[in-house]
Amino acid sequence: MGNICRSPAAEAVLQQAIDRSGLAIKVDSAGTHHFQIGNPADPRMRAAGQARGYDLTSIARQVTPEDLAPDRFDWVVAMDRDNLDHLQRLAPQPATRVLLLSEFLDDSWPEDVPDPYYGGPEGFEEVLDMLEAAIPELVRRITAESI
Repeated sequence: MGNICRSPAAEAVLQQAIDRSGLAIKVDSAGTHHFQIGNPADPRMRAAGQARGYDLTSIARQVTPEDLAPDRFDWVVAMDRDNLDHLQRLAPQPATRVLLLSEFLDDSWPEDVPDPYYGGPEGFEEVLDMLEAAIPELVRRITAESI
């Protein structure tokens, strides 16, 4: 939503996986709302990420219709259904592929990545757990498509 918790964490986890795979893929994150534009990632998410070896350096920005144009990004991954709906409404037609992160997880995980902003430290850990479970499958599918 605001691009300070889930999305910058996803960007960092995915970027690290991409770097390790040797692929040359641009990774970015953006929020569907404007209220955090220009802010760094939430300090609690940065700390949780850093404890796992991730560097969350992105600065919050709001997604634009241009971000969803087919020639900008091949895939856009939403953290929850509300953001997915927002992105699908914002996207020009034909749109970039817009997917839920849970499409890369098995059924033991929730469909939406919970927003940890108003909770305690365990919420930030849960987000990272979900990202670390989903990202290998996301990278596998990206790699399969780029061959």
